[in-house]
Amino acid sequence: MRLVIQRVTRASVEIEGKVAGQIGPGMMVLVGVETGDTEDDARWLAAKLLALRIFDDDHGVMNRSIVDVGGDVLSISQFTLTASTRKGNRPSYIRAARPEEAIPLYEYFNTLVSDGLGHPIPTGVFGADMQVSLTNDGPVTILIDSRLRE
Repeated sequence: MRLVIQRVTRASVEIEGKVAGQIGPGMMVLVGVETGDTEDDARWLAAKLLALRIFDDDHGVMNRSIVDVGGDVLSISQFTLTASTRKGNRPSYIRAARPEEAIPLYEYFNTLVSDGLGHPIPTGVFGADMQVSLTNDGPVTILIDSRLRE
């Protein structure tokens, strides 16, 4: 599984012109699920996300987590995070998990994050055509891949 995490002052997702989810200060997270990913990957990523210290402390140092600052998370499924550009100029999405594998892992990840924050998080809709808006704070953007675990 891969995450693109952006620290935001606000973020929202619209589907067919209607707001499906929105947050104020916190993290907007794009979630990509690859074939072969497991619940262990989702658990590791959720724990890493909740503990990631990318919010400023009183001295302006990134030393606080999303839990520490009481921020929120907007989670968006995005199969294009699995793209391979190794050959040619058209990305290949062959590594993307099929919906029957990806949806349960995406939902499990969201449940873990919700449990860690103590409330449900807003999400996009898996497979939908979504318009995502955000104001990246910093900017701060972090990439995490559960297969690399770095």
